[in-house]
Amino acid sequence: MKAISQKLTVVCLLFLALSIAIVVLYETDTLASGLLADDKQSEFILTFIMELLSLGAAFLGLRLFKFALVHNELVARPEHAMWKWGLIRLLILEVPMVVDTLLYYIFMNTTFGYLGIMLLLCLPFIFPSKSRCEDETEYHNRQL
Repeated sequence: MKAISQKLTVVCLLFLALSIAIVVLYETDTLASGLLADDKQSEFILTFIMELLSLGAAFLGLRLFKFALVHNELVARPEHAMWKWGLIRLLILEVPMVVDTLLYYIFMNTTFGYLGIMLLLCLPFIFPSKSRCEDETEYHNRQL
């Protein structure tokens, strides 16, 4: 379980580093921010899509291990399931977070920033530490 936890932690930290790199590049004026600030129609459509996607990702990412399909797989094959579903859970939360970060700087719309921060605040609850990975699989094993 330690190796799986380390792999998932690397994935988690890579996406966080990507978000931080985007922030640094835009804040240091290496990349020009607000390029599409005047395109209100695209901004409205993307805001609507990302609101739905980010809110759905927060719910799904935090509740994923409670679904019967995931629960049954964690019981049957804990290590394989932890890698598979842990990676999916990280991607569900962190891909929209990176997109929200990028869209914030492209449109300079605080809605995207708040959505990204909301997803960032979900990460401590699913961070793949060794003890959390073990607890999640042991919890599911004890429920039988």
